Amino acid sequence: MQDSIPSPDRPQNASALVNSGRVCPWWLGYLLASPLRRILHQPTNVLAPPGPGMGFFTLELARLVGPSGLVIAVDIQPRMLDGLRRRAAKAGVLDRLDARLAAPDSLGLADLPGVVDFTLAFAVVHELPAAASFFCEVARASKAGARVLFVEPAGHVTTSLFNAELQAARDAGFTPVESPCLRRSRAALLEKVGA
Repeated sequence: MQDSIPSPDRPQNASALVNSGRVCPWWLGYLLASPLRRILHQPTNVLAPPGPGMGFFTLELARLVGPSGLVIAVDIQPRMLDGLRRRAAKAGVLDRLDARLAAPDSLGLADLPGVVDFTLAFAVVHELPAAASFFCEVARASKAGARVLFVEPAGHVTTSLFNAELQAARDAGFTPVESPCLRRSRAALLEKVGA
């Protein structure tokens, strides 16, 4: 299982994380937001069970929450968030978006204790310094019964690493309720246990 103790192979500042090769470079965000990606991961199908990147899933979430909802999108790269804001404005959903720049050691959700209904962690946990810290922070921000759709790319994340990340989620107070079948991915739908 991953721990939250810094190690030499897990840089502790945003620039080092991005340059380490663990984090998707900002310019690849354009490919990840491409309409061609819908062939592999159709957002409406992936989100049916309920790092923003440049908004492939985030824009669909903003549409789904409607005019009274809010999507909190967190990334460590300002350029990813800039691209997301531009795409959200063009899609007419910018008013439903709170785009936040995370620190290497925090998602920046301390102002949201117990208010989040749903978290999408799509191909992101393996890029973070510690899965345990991520799931603990998400748990603090989540309501009782909140759901987390946790998805990792099978090509980057081994079964043993996914299971270690899943254990970190359990340790933070989430329980797996379903194992969605998503192409070329390892996935679990989690629910926050208790009050």
